[in-house]
Amino acid sequence: MNYRHAFHAGGFADVFKHAVLCRILHYLRAKPAAFRVIDTHAGAGLYDLAGPEASRGGEWHDGIERLMAAQLAAPVAALLAPYLEVIGALNERGRLKTYPGSPALARAWLRPQDRLIACEIEPQAAAALRQNLRGDTRIKTLEIDGWTALGAYVPPKERRGLVLVDPPFEQDSDFFRLARGLTAAHRKWATGIYALWYPIKGRSEPDALAKSLRRLGIAKMLCAELIVAPLSDPTRLNGCGLILVNPPWTLESELSVLLPALAGILGRDGKGGFKLDRLTRAAPQAAR
Repeated sequence: MNYRHAFHAGGFADVFKHAVLCRILHYLRAKPAAFRVIDTHAGAGLYDLAGPEASRGGEWHDGIERLMAAQLAAPVAALLAPYLEVIGALNERGRLKTYPGSPALARAWLRPQDRLIACEIEPQAAAALRQNLRGDTRIKTLEIDGWTALGAYVPPKERRGLVLVDPPFEQDSDFFRLARGLTAAHRKWATGIYALWYPIKGRSEPDALAKSLRRLGIAKMLCAELIVAPLSDPTRLNGCGLILVNPPWTLESELSVLLPALAGILGRDGKGGFKLDRLTRAAPQAAR
């Protein structure tokens, strides 16, 4: 995809991913025990929507700007509140200028006992990440490859937590690496929550990923997808998905409310769609 996040900040993919992220963080905060967030491909942390990269891409106009202008039904507004509250705190009322990446969203929901490890390998983004998250003793920023971090920092010492894997998908092998990385990490920390993001241009790669993950036999695994355009143009990002391992028990029902609302708001020309499936291994057929 040749992905630099500053060009895509606040787009539909961020809205979907970050709304779900904040639901998970909201759940983790509900219990007093400490948790850790491991963000393997963290980016710069904060993004200037008036800056040259975001202005050139302009994707935030069809993402977060459209969401914040929408009239939300009360149940949807309640589910989006943890996400939109952070954005509101970073911006003047009525002026959307700064967008928080996943580490900034996680920081907003950390308590004194919680911790965040934010990893980024691209030098400029890593430097910006250190600057944007500086001075917070709960946070460690590392200039390290995200796939390496996934192997090195799982499991954390806390028994509870979330691993967010949001690779750039600059290489065709990233779908394979996503499945392989989850396999290795889950073997070491089977009780952690994992959220694995992937792009959707067509169906072949996402469907192959789902098939390979089903073979792992992990008991609790959801696939949530948001589609904003027909999959007829494989050169465009037409949607994105999240594989959610050990999701909070509330999340499936929350997504059944959020996904159709986001599809209606963010779909291009009214052609949005969504999918919400449990990825469980198919039962063997009985002999005839």
